[in-house]
This record gives sequence, C-alpha cells and structure tokens, in this order.
Amino acid sequence: MPPRTSPSATSSPATDLLFRILIGAIAVFIPFATASWIGGNTVAFLTTDADSRAPFRPADALLHPHDLWPKTGDTALTIGTLVFPCVLLVAIAAIAARLYMRHKNGTKGRKAVKGMATRRDVEPLLARQITAKAKELRPSLAKSGTKKIDPQEIGVLLGDLAGTRHEIRMGYEDVAVAIMAPRSGKTTCLAIPAILGAPGAVLLTSNKAAGDAYTATLEARGKVGRTWSMDPQQIAHAPREMWWNPLADATSLEGAGRLAGHFVAASVDSSNAGDFWSKAAQNILGQLFLAAALDQRPITDVMQWLAFPADRTPLDLLRDHGFDAVAAQLKGTVEGPPETRDGIYETARQYAACLLSADIAAWITPQDDVAEFRPAEFVQGRDTLYLLSKDGGGGASALIAACADSVMRTATAHAERSGGRLDPPMLAVLDEAANVCKISDLPDLYSHLGSRGIIPITILQSYRQGQKVWGDSGMDAMWSAATIKVIGSGIDDPDFADKLSRMIGDHDVETVSTSTSESGTSKSVSMRQERILPADAIRALAKGTAICLATGMRAAMLTLRPWYKEPGAAELSAASQRASQAITARAVAKAAPKQDNFGQAA
Repeated sequence: MPPRTSPSATSSPATDLLFRILIGAIAVFIPFATASWIGGNTVAFLTTDADSRAPFRPADALLHPHDLWPKTGDTALTIGTLVFPCVLLVAIAAIAARLYMRHKNGTKGRKAVKGMATRRDVEPLLARQITAKAKELRPSLAKSGTKKIDPQEIGVLLGDLAGTRHEIRMGYEDVAVAIMAPRSGKTTCLAIPAILGAPGAVLLTSNKAAGDAYTATLEARGKVGRTWSMDPQQIAHAPREMWWNPLADATSLEGAGRLAGHFVAASVDSSNAGDFWSKAAQNILGQLFLAAALDQRPITDVMQWLAFPADRTPLDLLRDHGFDAVAAQLKGTVEGPPETRDGIYETARQYAACLLSADIAAWITPQDDVAEFRPAEFVQGRDTLYLLSKDGGGGASALIAACADSVMRTATAHAERSGGRLDPPMLAVLDEAANVCKISDLPDLYSHLGSRGIIPITILQSYRQGQKVWGDSGMDAMWSAATIKVIGSGIDDPDFADKLSRMIGDHDVETVSTSTSESGTSKSVSMRQERILPADAIRALAKGTAICLATGMRAAMLTLRPWYKEPGAAELSAASQRASQAITARAVAKAAPKQDNFGQAA
C-alpha cells in the first residue's frame, strides 16, 4: 500500500508548545476559578447574609473577589476563594489517583492485545449465548423454568477477556487441552475453579495432594456428594475407604486388552510401546486378565500365573468360558521356545509388578470392610473421585489410568442409554495426565466425549510432554480435536511458541514518519503487517494470563482468575488448610514407631 502523506503543517514546534501550554492553563484556571466562586459564595453566606450571593463570574471571583462580595472580610474571602479551591482540587486529585490505582491493580494483566479477539469475536463464549446453548444441551435447565441460571451450570470458567470484565466460559460440549508450565496457574486458576463449579460428577487425577486441588476441593465437594479417594501410593495418606475392581470391564477380550494396555503405557513411552516384547507382554497380560475376570478372581492371581508359566489354570478357565482361540494363543506362547517365552513373561512381570505390593493390591481386591467403587453408579450422581499417583509410578499409575478410563467409558455408555448426553455433565480434570494418566487412546476419545456430556480437561506442562506419551501423531490429533486450547505462561519450546504465533496470526500496524523542514512539519503514514504475538512475547507471557484458542474464533487473551481471589475464598482456604493438616497428621502417625505390649519401640 503506498504511503499516505498528510498536508504540511503550517505551525512550528514552538507554536505547538505554546498552544499546548495555553490549553493546559485554561484547563486548570476554569475549575479553580469555579471553585473560588463556590467558596466565595459559601463564606459570604456564612459570615454575612443570604442576599450576598454573587452571580456566576468565576474569573472575578478569583481575581477581584471584593467586587463580588464587598461586605465580606479579607480573611473569609482568602479562605473561600483561595484556600478552599486548593483543598478541593487536591482532594479531587487524590480521590482520582486512588480510583485510578484501584482500577490499574484490578485490571493488572487485563490489558487487551491489539489484533487479538474482542468481545464480539468471542461472543459464543459469553454469558448470553453460552446460556442459550446450555439450555439446548441440558433439558433439566430448560425444564426448571428458572430465569436466572447459575453461571456454573452453563460452563467452565476459563477467565476474563483481557481488558474487560467479560467472563469467558467453555460450554458443556467442549473438550479442552491446557498447556501450562508449573506455577502458571493451571491448578489455582483452571482445575480448582472447574471442580468447585462442576454441576455433576467430577474425576480428578493428580500427583500432589497437600496444597493442591485435592485439599482445596475435598470439603466443598463433600457437601454435594460423596468423595472417593484412590491413593495406592499414599500421596495424601488417605485411609482406604474404597476398593475398585479393575477386572470388572475385562470380561471381554477387548476390555482385557485395554486393561493390559494401561500397564504397558505406564511403563514405556509411545516410541517403545509397539516393539515385539511390549506387544507380546500386553497380549499375555490381556489373556490372563480375561481368564481371571471370567472366573471372578482377584487381579493378584495374575501374578501367580506369571510366576509359573506352566500353570494350566488360566488355560482351563478360558476354555471353560468358550474362549478356545484365546486359550490356544496362550498355550502357543507357553509351549514356545523357552528363551522367547521367558522374555515375554519377564516383561509382563515387570509391567504388572505393582500387583506384588500388598498395600497397592488392597485398593483393587475385594474388601469386606470398605465400600466398592462402582463407575456405573458414580456417573449418575454428583460424587467426586480423586485418583492420586506419583510421577513415574509405573504400574500404580496404570491403575489410575485404568480407573479413569473405566469411568469415562462407563459414562459414555450411560449417556447413550440416556438420550445421548449426560445431564448434568461429568467433568474429568486430567491434571498431570502425561505422568499419571497415560490413556493410550485418549486422543481418539476426544472426538466424541464432548458430545456425550463428558468434559475432559487434559492439563500438560508442555506440548513435547504430550508427544512423548502419545507420539507426534497422537498429540497432534488431540490438539486438533480439542475445541478449547488454553496456553499459559512458561512456554519455553521455541518450535511450539512459533507455531502458536503463526496460529494467532498477523495484523496491520501503522508506521508514522515525521519530517521537518523550513516550511514546517509533515507526517506520512504507511501500513505493514507484523505478528500479533511473536514467539518471544509468548515465551514472556505474564503469569495470570493465558491465550485461549477456541474453534472458529480469533485467539483471545485471558486474565486468569485464581480461586483464592473469588467470593468465599476465605472459607475454602480454611477448608484446604484443614485438609492439609489432616494429611500431615496421618503422615506423622504412620512415621511414629509402633510400641509392643511392654511400651518398647518395635
């Protein structure tokens, strides 16, 4: 585009400066003179009588006060026409400064970025449209007849549109991926508010307890439903008040294979999951899981069969239940070359090694004194399931992934029997998914979970972390299928930052050139395109802000809203502190030496 040149200015820089000084003087003189007239009338009324009110002549009030109030004394006029205006204007300036600072602090991080989404661009995520959409998705809201619907019933709060107070929410048909580095607000600004506001059942996976989503939401969620805590590695030192049967969904070859796949995924990366030994070990585990499930045996029996490949019990169980082909495959492996068989069985033993731990096995084997967690009942209510596992938990994290997978698949089946969607929807917050919830086909599940009223929010620390678990194609598939993508601060991957920069796009920028000559000053304006957010700006994204990429909309800058700054935060903070103290007390009690009957430390 050719540059546009404005006509030459006829004024010199000195003339411009004098003009600005004149405008500034007028801007100060008029309010001050007006305040002098108000002050003069006031002191004249107080010191003389009501008839001494002067007409509105602010200049005379300031410069010739005796002409307007001849009966008023000098001291009173000085106070009214000079002291009072000074005090009044200083007070107004102080109040204005305080309001400005309050506004500045209240909107810190809210500054809009030129070229990114405006209110009109993200209107489908604002209150009016998302409420109308929620009524379509949830018949219970339409039938309730309530005119004012609680915002938590219509969608998950993501934050405010930068520069505004407009709330941005993802609807209960969206599926989300959040890539946020540690201490960038992924838990305080995303996971915890989503859990606290969920209208239905909630599933949370995490590798932390104290001071995290577990303690912050445990008491609040306990008021709306039952809380279930599966803590096989005692991250929260939670008492064992539940057990879950992982073989409940393993009575078919497909279900048993999925369960075995979780043990493999928890132990190897996507690059090694397809090698011979991993695939063979997964097949053996699947066949043994199927045999145990068909005979309603505990999953720990599988470890006995792995220890003694010659044990014919699983072969007989498979044949007794009509799985002759599976039994033949198992027999072929057992009677195959000893070197190959031993390698396959040893690999399978390593993948399922967590089943050897009595403490872990207690959470997944029948217990008479605790309740059984049944996913089919869970997805129909408003209970909360906390699945806790350590990073690199191996087989223990396999059980966490298996339980989360079972809940989501059960929810899908229930939705299909209930008209196609869950109402209220179920929220699945998969925090630290790449560490403790490696569901191998999670990218495929993203394509239909949202349409069933199952809302997953997978939280990762980086894009590469997801590639390590699901591979390049798998992570790309999940990224593409996610209708909401939230990117927080701390993105240090240059390739991913550049990819985001290209997705956000370019915008037109005016370039103003000024030239001065003897005839005056001239300006020319030209247009050029530049990145709305270059890669270095994405890397330097301030804490408390995030980029939101919603399907079919321009990229938006969000101001995150941590739960501890919301109404009711004091009560939630106290509850979180109580839960953290309870964890500490349980940990100390376990660490204390036990005493025998004679009072001696055992």
